[in-house]
Amino acid sequence: MAAGGFSKLPNGTVVVALNLPRPAGDGPGTVRVLVHARNRARALTRLRNLGLRAVYLRGNAAPPTPDEITAVLHHPDGLLWRTDPATLVPELWHPIRALLKPSPA
Repeated sequence: MAAGGFSKLPNGTVVVALNLPRPAGDGPGTVRVLVHARNRARALTRLRNLGLRAVYLRGNAAPPTPDEITAVLHHPDGLLWRTDPATLVPELWHPIRALLKPSPA
């Protein structure tokens, strides 16, 4: 489960924002993931297909900000992440591949 929310855009698509725990082995903390898709169900399916199986969106407690919506709309994949914005160190957005890549052995 994850805290998060969504915003419906004028063209009918949605941007879903989720706060998720970091994948195992990548350190403590949470990440903020943004997904642009046709609807909420498809956005969650995109994440589940990448291996994030236990991703659910219940409620709209933490919808994406206008800056987050702009960031995900301007990215070709429509999938971005960064460390939780509540941390003191500001960070740029990363493509989802950077979060899910296998750690070097």
